[in-house]
Amino acid sequence: MKLYEELTKRGLIAQVTDEALIQEMIDNGKATFYIGFDPTADSLHVGHFMALTLMKRLQMAGNKPIALIGGGTAMIGDPSGRTDMRSMMTKETIAHNCDCFKKQMERFIEFGEGKARMVNNADWLLELNYVDFIREVGACFSVNNMLRAECFKQRMEKGLSFLEFNYMPMQSYDFYYLFQHYGCNMQFGGNDQWSNMLGGTELIRRKLGKDAHAMTIALLTDSQGKKMGKTAGNAVWLDPNKTSPYDFFQYWRNVDDADVMKCVRMLTFLPLEQIDEMDGWHGSQLNKAKEILAWELTALVHGKEEADKAQEAARALFGGGGDRSDMPTSILTDAQFTDGQIGVMDLLVACGLAPSKGEARRLVQQGGVSVNDEKVGSIDCRFDRDQFTGEGLIIKKGKKVFHRAMVE
Repeated sequence: MKLYEELTKRGLIAQVTDEALIQEMIDNGKATFYIGFDPTADSLHVGHFMALTLMKRLQMAGNKPIALIGGGTAMIGDPSGRTDMRSMMTKETIAHNCDCFKKQMERFIEFGEGKARMVNNADWLLELNYVDFIREVGACFSVNNMLRAECFKQRMEKGLSFLEFNYMPMQSYDFYYLFQHYGCNMQFGGNDQWSNMLGGTELIRRKLGKDAHAMTIALLTDSQGKKMGKTAGNAVWLDPNKTSPYDFFQYWRNVDDADVMKCVRMLTFLPLEQIDEMDGWHGSQLNKAKEILAWELTALVHGKEEADKAQEAARALFGGGGDRSDMPTSILTDAQFTDGQIGVMDLLVACGLAPSKGEARRLVQQGGVSVNDEKVGSIDCRFDRDQFTGEGLIIKKGKKVFHRAMVE
C-alpha cells in the first residue's frame, strides 16, 4: 500500500488542493513539507500528536519535514477557535518555548543535514518592513474573502482586533518564504486552519505563477483534535515533568469507547491489517484496545520502559496485581498535618489534584473524591498521619485520576 492511500485509510485527510500531484509526490518521497507550531507553552501536548506522527510517517517514506516554530506569529496570536484575544508573550518566553519544542520533536523526527529541519518564522517576520509587506503581500488578499473565513467569522460578534487580522497574511507569507528559500512545496495543518493555509497556496501562485507547485493538505483534526490535549480542564503535556508517563498512559487508557479505534488508526504505527481486525471488538475487548493505544503512544513519547511501568501500575490499580510504585505519588511533610491530621481539602491541594481549596470543596461536594475506594462524603473529613504510612492512601478524583499520598 502506498503512503497516501494509507493516510486516507487511517482517516487523516480532510481536504487537499491538488490530490493527484500530492499523491505522486508523497508516495515517491518528493515532498518537502512544513507543519507550523505556535510556541504558546513550554511543552507540546497531545493535541499536537496527529501532526507529529504524520511528520514521522512522511519522513519514513523519504519526504523531508520542516518543523516551523511560530516565534513570529506567536507575537500576534492565531484567532482560530478563539472567542477572545490570546495573551501577549515576551520574546524571551517565546524563545524558551521554541527550545523546549525541538527537544520533544526529536523523539518523533530526525533532524540533520538532508533530513528534517527546524526553522523559526521570527527570523524573517520580525525583520519585515511593514509598508513593504502590505504592498507585496497585502495586495494579494481580499478583505471580503478573509471575513468569510471561519477563523474570523466566529470572532466578529465579540470583536476582532486589527492585530489578529494580520495573522492570515503572515501565515501565508510563511509558506511563500519557505517555498522560495527551502524548496518547501507542501503544507499540512488542521482542517480548522484551511482558510489560513489556502491563503499561502494562493499567495505563491499569485506571486510566482499558477504553475508553481505549492500544495495544501488539511488533516481531519477539527473534531478529534480539539478533544485531545485536555482532560478535566488540564492540558495533557508531552513533558514528563508536567504530565507523568503514568498520567499520560491513563489519559489514553480512558478515552471514550467511541473514540478508541479512531485514535488507534490515526495515531499509532500498528499495521492497518491489525487495526482492521480490532475494529470488530466490542465490550470488554475495547478495554484491551485502549490499553494497546495507551502503551503504543506512551512508548512513542516516553520510551518502552516507561510505557511498561505505566501499564503495570495501571493493572495493579485495577486489581491485576503488580507493583504500585509507579503510580503518581505525593510525599507529605509533618508541617502539612495539624495535630496529626490533614483535612481532605488540604490533601487534594497538597497532591495537586485541586488548584485551590475552593475547587477541592466543589469536588468533594459533587461526590468526585474517593480515598481507598471509599467516597468522601464531607468536606470536614480528616485523615490521620498514620494512614499515610506503608503503601499510603490511594485518592481517586472523578473516574480517571488516581494518586497516592504518603509521608516521609
